[in-house]
This record gives sequence, C-alpha cells and structure tokens, in this order.
Amino acid sequence: MTAMDTFGTASVRKADETQPDWTRVEFETQLRVKGAAYHIHHPFNVRMNSGGCSREQIRGWVANRFYYQINIPLKDAAILSNCPDRETRRHWVLRILDHDGDGDQAGGIEAWARLADAVGLTRDELYSLTHVTPGVRFAVDAYVNFARHAPWQEAVCSSLTELFAPQIHRDRLATWPAHYPWIEATGLAYFRSRIMLAQRDVLHGLAVTLDHFTRRAQQERALTILQFKLDILWTMLDSIERAFPQ
Repeated sequence: MTAMDTFGTASVRKADETQPDWTRVEFETQLRVKGAAYHIHHPFNVRMNSGGCSREQIRGWVANRFYYQINIPLKDAAILSNCPDRETRRHWVLRILDHDGDGDQAGGIEAWARLADAVGLTRDELYSLTHVTPGVRFAVDAYVNFARHAPWQEAVCSSLTELFAPQIHRDRLATWPAHYPWIEATGLAYFRSRIMLAQRDVLHGLAVTLDHFTRRAQQERALTILQFKLDILWTMLDSIERAFPQ
C-alpha cells in the first residue's frame, strides 16, 4: 500500500498494461490537460476575480490561504528529507528560501502577511490562525503528510499545479485593482513575485517528473497524484466558500 493510499486521499486506477507508454511529449500533454481541474475555475475564485466578493470574503480567503503558505516550506523540507539526490536538493531548497526568506529578501510568507495588512487583517488575526477552517486545515495537512511519506519523486510530481499558477496570479493583478480599490496596491506584490518563481520551479519539477515516470503505469500514477493536489486546492476553496458566504 502506498503512502497516498494509506491516507485515503486518492484512489489509484490500475493501469492497463497493454497500453503503450506515453512519449515524453505525450505525457507532458496529459499532465497539462489536468489544468481543466485547477482551482482557477472554482466558482469562488471566478467570483473573486470578477469583483463579486465582499471584504469579509476576501479577508477570509487571505487568512485561510495563509495556512497553506506557512506549510509550503514544511512540505518542501519533507521532500528534501526524502531525497538522496544532491542536485535535486540544490534546486529544491530554493523553494524554502523563497517562502521563508533569505538575507535581505523577506520571502513569500512575509509578502502574504503584507497582503493581509492590505486587506485589513491584523497580524495577530493572521498568525493566530483564528479564521482558518477545519476543511482547509485538513486539506493542507493531508498534502504535507503526503510529502513526508511518499517517494520524493511523487511528492515533486504533486507540485506540478505550478504549471497552471502563473495565470491565476496574472488574473488577480489584472482585476483586483479595479474591483477592490480598497486593497492597498503594495499588498499585491506576492502575486507579482510568484509569476516568475512558479515558472522557474515548474521547469525543474516537470523535468523530474518526465524523467522518473516513464512507464505507462507510472505515468497513470503521476496523473492521479496531480489530481490529488488539484483536489486539495479545490477543497480549500469549497471550505472557504462555505465559511464566508455572500
């Protein structure tokens, strides 16, 4: 039984062994098709980017996503702890520094905290996690636990939602200033920074996935793993939407 099966976070369909392996290009195409299930299409996100959310809903979303943000370095550290490949670790450690900060760079967690400032949340509210829903906690914790127990290549594969992330950040930068002028513009810096960082990170994560998952059964497994991560992000918005109704 695999780590993901143990947690019950996704079911694995047995691959048809008579099917040929996908080529590298075909496999990447299959991974990218999964973008149809990305949370950019969730009704709450669509409503948020079209100006349909109240101040309370925006604040609720920011507060809940903060729990995800502070757990990203823990997830990445778990991947590092399971990875014996030095070159992979040299690439992957940059993700932790991006979020926790390094030297004069405050990092993504602080950038998200500044977004919270901009929408009117106090630092005490944010860091106390008072507004975090049980559903968001459960989903994020499941993701971190998966990264701790899965083979490192599978945990890397789960990060490939970054294939679809730049557009969601571009959408927020394009629509929020007009729809939510009450949000201080400086608070949007996190979204701007993540466009380039996500593009950098996905090149490495995609290369690892394409190199490792070469047989059809492995490739089908990778698609299941990516769907698991997509479900994590979707479930988070389900929980936020219920907790902060219109």
